Amino acid sequence: MTETTSRITVDPDVCGGRPCIRGYRLRVKDVLELLAAGAPREEILADYPFLVDEDITAVLVYAARSNDHPIIRAAE
Repeated sequence: MTETTSRITVDPDVCGGRPCIRGYRLRVKDVLELLAAGAPREEILADYPFLVDEDITAVLVYAARSNDHPIIRAAE
């Protein structure tokens, strides 16, 4: 799984430091929005020829991990 998440890069000089795919100016958020809108992987890969299928998987893994955070409840 390390290789999967190593495809996601964060560089302050690229897209304002937002998570991108392999240093390209394509943000994780952009791919997630395409998937959420119903675009199939094949269409995304055709529209962005520098991507490979593993990049899309890395986006999904990154998003899932980013969304998993502990919930701390205040004492009553």
